[in-house]
Amino acid sequence: MRIVMQPARRSEKDVDQHYQDTIVNPVVFDDHADLLDASTVAQLKELFPDGQAQMWGIVPGKKNVNVSKINKMRPGDWVFFSGDKRVYLGGTIALMWRNKELATRLWGTDHNDSTWEYMYALSGTRGFDIPVEEVRSLLGWNPNRNIMGITVLSEGESDTLQTLLTLDPATAALEPVDTAEEEAAVAAFDGELERTAQRAQRGEQAALKRRLLKGSTGQCALCGRTFPGTFLIAAHIKKRAMCSDDEKRDLANIAMLACTFGCDAIYEHGYVTVAAGGAIQLSSLVMGINEVEAYIQEKLAGRTVTWWTPAREPYYQWHRTHTFKEVPPT
Repeated sequence: MRIVMQPARRSEKDVDQHYQDTIVNPVVFDDHADLLDASTVAQLKELFPDGQAQMWGIVPGKKNVNVSKINKMRPGDWVFFSGDKRVYLGGTIALMWRNKELATRLWGTDHNDSTWEYMYALSGTRGFDIPVEEVRSLLGWNPNRNIMGITVLSEGESDTLQTLLTLDPATAALEPVDTAEEEAAVAAFDGELERTAQRAQRGEQAALKRRLLKGSTGQCALCGRTFPGTFLIAAHIKKRAMCSDDEKRDLANIAMLACTFGCDAIYEHGYVTVAAGGAIQLSSLVMGINEVEAYIQEKLAGRTVTWWTPAREPYYQWHRTHTFKEVPPT
């Protein structure tokens, strides 16, 4: 998964209108069948059975300056929308195509009489509220660097953001697999096929669990069930990799016990979060993921986390703005 930074300042009237027209209000395919070719319609309907999708586009730019960047983008990549010094929307590029006539109908033209003809449909969109300066810090950018044009991050930068912000891919068109090419690559590979994986030992992990687990059993902070210590982990409230050294050493507040029977993964992937005061907040984006939704409704809905305190609130607040799968902003 590569990550694309898409500038889109909603403080600009035209940008906000485009956002309302095709993100807040998804595009209905049948309304534009006269401009969409049959193969694109077929792919869109396969990816989006309800017949509509959020769409965005990119202008070629002066002397086609954006085309080389667009050529690096693929279905399955993640895209971040940014503007006014914040990242506010993210999702998976489900399908890409070029259609100048449809782009003109949806968004008109800019002051150069160009339109956003390099189009893409989005799936799995969610809201964020992340300062761009935090992205700069994470990626080691120059403090004055801004996201001025469409930007495709390097593999290393993409991996960093994907890991630290828990970006889960959504529905996307699959590229055809060349099985002969894959088999040839495996046959030519002369390195070790099996390698011993060693989990990095975190210096504070044992101390965290000793502090949280007072005996041989303990209570999951999220679902409230009691388990033997083997089935409980010291889960960081704020993702550990994003913590400062002082935060990592804040053993009294940085972590909570979470069970391995579902709560740890559901919190880690942002399908639930903890609101100020301790009430568990459920993501509406879980709807349709049947087993996950059933678990949340049965074990977590309506609960209040007694582990919440004002001292822990900054860590929970970070999870709400960075990891929780919030609905896209309107």
